[in-house]
Amino acid sequence: MIRAGFVGLGRMGQAIAGRVLGGGHDLIVHNRTRAKAADLEAAGARVADDVAGACEAREVVMTMVADDAALRAVTLDPGGLRDSLEAGAIHMVMGTHGVSVVRELAAAHREAGQVLVAAPVLGRPDVAAAGKLGIVAAGPPEAVEFCAPLFEVIGRRTFRAGEAPESATAVKLTNNFLLGCAIEVMGEAFSLARSYDVEPEVLFEVMTDGLFASPAYSVYGRIIADQSYDDVGFTTTLGLKDANLILSAAELAHLPLPSASVWRDRLLGAIAHGDAERDWAVVAREQARAGGLDG
Repeated sequence: MIRAGFVGLGRMGQAIAGRVLGGGHDLIVHNRTRAKAADLEAAGARVADDVAGACEAREVVMTMVADDAALRAVTLDPGGLRDSLEAGAIHMVMGTHGVSVVRELAAAHREAGQVLVAAPVLGRPDVAAAGKLGIVAAGPPEAVEFCAPLFEVIGRRTFRAGEAPESATAVKLTNNFLLGCAIEVMGEAFSLARSYDVEPEVLFEVMTDGLFASPAYSVYGRIIADQSYDDVGFTTTLGLKDANLILSAAELAHLPLPSASVWRDRLLGAIAHGDAERDWAVVAREQARAGGLDG
């Protein structure tokens, strides 16, 4: 049993924290909106009033927050993880963040005698609830190994990315780059088929029965074919955040990513048309608009 804390209870955070609690670990949770902790509290988790409370006597504290600003705040603000974790404790960063902030926080924890492990996850909230996430983990080997019992209840597989936490960050950003561009291309493909009066269901069946028979194409192809963009697993706003993080990582590496720029522009267009909080597959609607088709 690991004495664990969890900060950030959005859709993904609640699902992961539920798996940790269900796996028999001692869990304290914190979220700015306390009501989001109600189900976990009813299931036996303790609820802390602040970040410091979620760090009390904890061996590992996991964070799943929306963006880099939130991660810096819960870590570096007075009373945050850096001030509150005991020496030797592990901060496990599970969200999608930028390379620069992960480097910054790794150094801050090192100076405080603590450890940063980056462990971003692959999958939507329903996959998290089923304990089937992919986990990309990087950090000091002994710390990553200590976290293994948590990985076992959270995911189906853990991918070891190396000793530098930013390596896991790079893998996660690369994965989201591939997925985002795949969704963008699917949107273009569905628009082309519709221009010739092809029913979306036909293209979906052809696509997912052959070369593209994978969860990425079946899940997001289904959303596009049905235009079920209000069934949200990951919002357009968060997709834009990731696109910007990907382009920032590419800039640090002096690497051009032309496809990422096209995808980012499509996300911006979708947000401008009021689709910010719909599933990020709504870029397909933006593509349809560009082609003179209805959404």
